[in-house]
Amino acid sequence: MTSLIWATPALAKKPKAGFEAALPAPPPPAPRVADGSIFSVSAGYAPLYAGHRARAVGDPVTILLVENTTTSKSAGTKTERGGGASITPPTAGPLGFLNPDALKASSQSSFKGQGNATQTSTLAGEVSVTIAEVRPNGTALLRGEKRLLLSQGQEWIQFSGIVRLADLDAESRIASTRVADARIEYAGNGSIARAGREGWLSRFFNIISPF
Repeated sequence: MTSLIWATPALAKKPKAGFEAALPAPPPPAPRVADGSIFSVSAGYAPLYAGHRARAVGDPVTILLVENTTTSKSAGTKTERGGGASITPPTAGPLGFLNPDALKASSQSSFKGQGNATQTSTLAGEVSVTIAEVRPNGTALLRGEKRLLLSQGQEWIQFSGIVRLADLDAESRIASTRVADARIEYAGNGSIARAGREGWLSRFFNIISPF
């Protein structure tokens, strides 16, 4: 499941906490054994079968944002109802003075409603995050953010999700459509965001307006 959030200016005052880059724990220093060999495991190395692909906590991973979602919904209702009743009084006797047209009644009601809703969301680009947790089943938790400080405010993209390390390519890249439980938030603040926000007086009248 992918959660794509476009935060409104009223809610995007500052980036949410918890998306800081994950850093690997510093390993304890391992003294090198003087064995006369050029190769030493304690000096660190990249195996030939793994290369430089991200696989440990703190390694960067590039997310290719290719989100494109379109939803559409329509509903319609139509009802009609009618009825009538009439009584014919006798033409003779004590009720002969009644007018037959005055004893007729009819009713009719109808209702018709229709609604349509369409929403399209598109997000493209790249954002680099770090591995926050490596799990025994070969998956990893990714988390990170990208902030842009502009002259009229700032914008940010926050991303988190779970990927299979085997799905990463040789450059540690993966499409956002292959990220499980993905959460993507794009928001911003500043004068440009405030200009697109409805004023408080207009919001007040929209709340109390019965129309």
